[in-house]
Amino acid sequence: MSEMRKTAIKSLQDILENKLFLSEVKENFGEDKAFLNMLLLTALRHYVFLKKTLKNYVKKKIPEKNAIAEYALVLAMTEILYLKTPEYATINSYVEIVKKKTDKFLGGFINAVLRKICADKEQILASHTTGFFSKEFYDILKQDYTPEEIIKIEEASINEAPLDLTVKEQPKLWAGKLGGTLLANGTIRLPNQGAITELEGYATGDWWVQDMAASLAAQVLGNIEGRKVLDLCSAPGGKAAQLISKGAEVSCLDVADNRVETLRENLYRLKMNPEEVICTDGIRFLKHSDQETFDAILLDAPCSATGTIRRHPEVSLIKDMEDIKLQEKLQRAFLKYIGNALKKNGIVVYCTCSISKFEGEKQINNFLKENKNFKIIPIKEKEINIYDNEGKLKELITKEGFIRTLPYHLETLGGMDSFFIAKLQKVG
Repeated sequence: MSEMRKTAIKSLQDILENKLFLSEVKENFGEDKAFLNMLLLTALRHYVFLKKTLKNYVKKKIPEKNAIAEYALVLAMTEILYLKTPEYATINSYVEIVKKKTDKFLGGFINAVLRKICADKEQILASHTTGFFSKEFYDILKQDYTPEEIIKIEEASINEAPLDLTVKEQPKLWAGKLGGTLLANGTIRLPNQGAITELEGYATGDWWVQDMAASLAAQVLGNIEGRKVLDLCSAPGGKAAQLISKGAEVSCLDVADNRVETLRENLYRLKMNPEEVICTDGIRFLKHSDQETFDAILLDAPCSATGTIRRHPEVSLIKDMEDIKLQEKLQRAFLKYIGNALKKNGIVVYCTCSISKFEGEKQINNFLKENKNFKIIPIKEKEINIYDNEGKLKELITKEGFIRTLPYHLETLGGMDSFFIAKLQKVG
């Protein structure tokens, strides 16, 4: 357990200091992957509360050179308060790590703090609030949402996301086979538990993992059978699989070799073959495209990923307005040249997994002001609602005809990622 906890401390430090996603540090987890994943996800979801609580027990700031001690405290508290691991063994393990990495005096101090926390455990848990967003993340949300909306977003975001699957065909049949809930758009929703690879249909390539919100982008393209479609920023391949399954001639493009390899592997499992796979910089590809080749382009633009906070609670701790501005600039460059590769009357679907409207509504409104040869095609609920007659997806459609999903949408069914989708047409 000691080695596992050393890995946890190092991983938490890397995430918070180097602004990494949890998925980027998992390669170091080894055989303890399941427990480490649970420990770190829990610590990240409660990090703001844990840090606030620690101030009652640690009056002086721990020197930066000994930051490992603070990360050890956070993880030990997570185990004691939420994972219910044996207190004695937990304390001893983290204290020994701190002693070896710093000195015996700081180790002794950590020991005393953790013993007090164990004694006050029930009182600490009783004082726990649902809020977990950092000040920097609140600053992002305040740009676009009311205080009431932010509260609803935060309360929904702390819950673990369910497992959403998109199937090649017959979603009703597969919902029954897997014991899942069939959502209005055809997504199958399951509790997020167990090994995905052991579910029926994984080995035979009948479905792939894809959040319901993300699946809507390809759906709004409508009938694209036989049409030439460019899937920009295509990896890991969920939207490409949707496009191929709808009968389109799909060109997949992504920038990095490892991302393209992941794309190929995923499509191979699904027994799907795109028309071509291109490994290059997307902006450069569009900029130098001198042929209006494609009937449609799906641009899942690089973004802050702030919409995935239910799956990646670290987003609240590592993202700020500077990240939003950086990604907004990159998205603008993609949009600037997107018309070069699109036929007249062709369709662009622009989407981002960001909760910030700078990367969504504001981005597209600015684009349309500067590009009179594009217009909005308002998205209708019937384009995404296939299996429900009660209008459950109306709340996802904005007055402009965009899709804007938020964590508290479809909350009784488990919520959803925050996503923005716009459908545009090249008219000149």
